[in-house]
Amino acid sequence: MSPIPSPRTVRLGMDFGTTNTVVVLLDEQGRPHSARFSFPHHAVSETCRTLLCLWQEEERVGRPVIHEAIGAAAIDAYLEDPAESRLVMSMKSYLAQASFRQTRLLGQVMTLEMLIARFLSCLMRTIGIDPAHVEVTVGRPVHFAGELADDALGEQRLREGFRLAGFGEINVALEPEAAGWHFAQRLRAPATVLVGDFGGGTSDFSILRFDPAKPRQAEPLGYAGVGIAGDQFDYRIIDRVIAPALGRNSTYRVMGGQPLPVPAQWYASLGRWHRLALMRTPQTLRDIADVARTASEPEKLHALMDIIDNQQGQALYRAVGEAKRELSSADRTMLDYTYRDVKIRREITRAEFEGWIAPDLQRFDDAVGTALERASLPASAIDRVFLTGGTSFVPAVRDLFDRRFGHERVDTGNEFVSVAEGLALMNR
Repeated sequence: MSPIPSPRTVRLGMDFGTTNTVVVLLDEQGRPHSARFSFPHHAVSETCRTLLCLWQEEERVGRPVIHEAIGAAAIDAYLEDPAESRLVMSMKSYLAQASFRQTRLLGQVMTLEMLIARFLSCLMRTIGIDPAHVEVTVGRPVHFAGELADDALGEQRLREGFRLAGFGEINVALEPEAAGWHFAQRLRAPATVLVGDFGGGTSDFSILRFDPAKPRQAEPLGYAGVGIAGDQFDYRIIDRVIAPALGRNSTYRVMGGQPLPVPAQWYASLGRWHRLALMRTPQTLRDIADVARTASEPEKLHALMDIIDNQQGQALYRAVGEAKRELSSADRTMLDYTYRDVKIRREITRAEFEGWIAPDLQRFDDAVGTALERASLPASAIDRVFLTGGTSFVPAVRDLFDRRFGHERVDTGNEFVSVAEGLALMNR
């Protein structure tokens, strides 16, 4: 009897992101190929939205079972029955937050690692791969998101999420270094490269020395990172356009006293898409209703309640994201959001938008300066600059690097898959 061959170990790189997740597989010749994600009624894509929808169904035996969907299918499942399902977003943003350990969903206590494991398990089923036979290299930012981020805790919980999902071998590498490995395939001579990796929640800047002739191609020289990226730019639009239309600048009175400003914390949560769902509690909705009774613009507060209570955050953020993307190629755009009686229509110019994000651009520029200082190098010593991630499409971001390093030294390419491809190449 012939022995049964053991399954081939699959080597892959995974960019588990705040907004999107990308998987790149190595074939038997060590060449990278992006996994394709196919969901009903959606176009095939190289990226999968990092979204997890959970819902409960009664099985024949009478015990409830929790089911899940991810990516575009998670949005569809959530919209089909928003009252009975839970949409989990921005899981990566909580990894390094010691204050968030677990939550209660659909009557069960779940840790963050358990939620990530459910997402990863479903992700691997979607592309038809058993994680038990996978050697994965997963990326992590230089600094995780959050003001009090514990980077060691973030990596520990990231590894645990993959372990719970059943992955055979788990390696962790810095995301900007992985993007550098991707870019290094273009090099024919030694070069000092600055990599700007813009994610959904973090942005990292790394200076690496690459020598194509050496087996270990990358020598890290200096790193810096900030806990802001694409989501922060969305927040700026929400803060300037959406929040005022929902009553942020309104006042209210207590027992006929002097006008007081509407509580600011509601609009801080509105601007962070992973916090908005947490506002859908009876107490928060009662508080808003109480304030609306004596508010100067009660209709705007009622609109805010409608969006929260009917879980319209996803559609709202989609409209904001579309406006942001259009401003990457146009001088102006129209942000248009409508839900029942809520109508928000406002033209935004690129000049306005760039003014709103100016503080964030300054933080990016400061971080680049810190990376250069830690590498003990002047800007003139950088041979090439490689920018990756969706935020690198924003013209003001590109201009920042053009001014410091010169247009001819700045490159972009494969903005959404370069980190995962680099992670896979590091796994050869």
